[in-house]
Amino acid sequence: MNRLRTRYQNDVIPALQKEFGFTNVMAIPKVTKVVVNMGLGEGTQNAKIVDTGAEELGKITGQKAMITRSKKSIAQFKVRKNMPIGAMVTLRRERMWEFVDRLVSLSLPRVRDFRGVSPKAFDGAGNYTLGLKEQIVFPEIDFDKVEKIKGMNITFVTTADTDEEAKELLANLGMPFRS
Repeated sequence: MNRLRTRYQNDVIPALQKEFGFTNVMAIPKVTKVVVNMGLGEGTQNAKIVDTGAEELGKITGQKAMITRSKKSIAQFKVRKNMPIGAMVTLRRERMWEFVDRLVSLSLPRVRDFRGVSPKAFDGAGNYTLGLKEQIVFPEIDFDKVEKIKGMNITFVTTADTDEEAKELLANLGMPFRS
């Protein structure tokens, strides 16, 4: 079993139960999925950027990335319907725990001038979205082979009812929030 999942079951569940007074174990918040999304708007001019972005996302997450396509044409952005404009991966179960563990312990400390992640990025329903400006903070990416620096959004979907519960869950899992 994964290191972070073991920590969740042994340490985080009792801590959340004590802090919020949950009587039912099923009411305790948990992370259900992690969605990693990489917008590749430059892919409208160069289709190779979308392929390399999807390949890098696959290396980072350990799962093949799905190429997202535009839903409608927008003349201002030179986008036609069905054009590839991004890549995304939805992680669940063991791959999710492994990714969150690598993100918190390896990748976030490698971010330049890192002082913690923003505690204000919750959506009101207990989900948290983290934005990274560059994909090279992940050790799986070879810096010499990167053609273009690309950012990504990482969304943690939880079963928490409130943002406070979700923040406490992520903080107990090791997410370094700014104070």
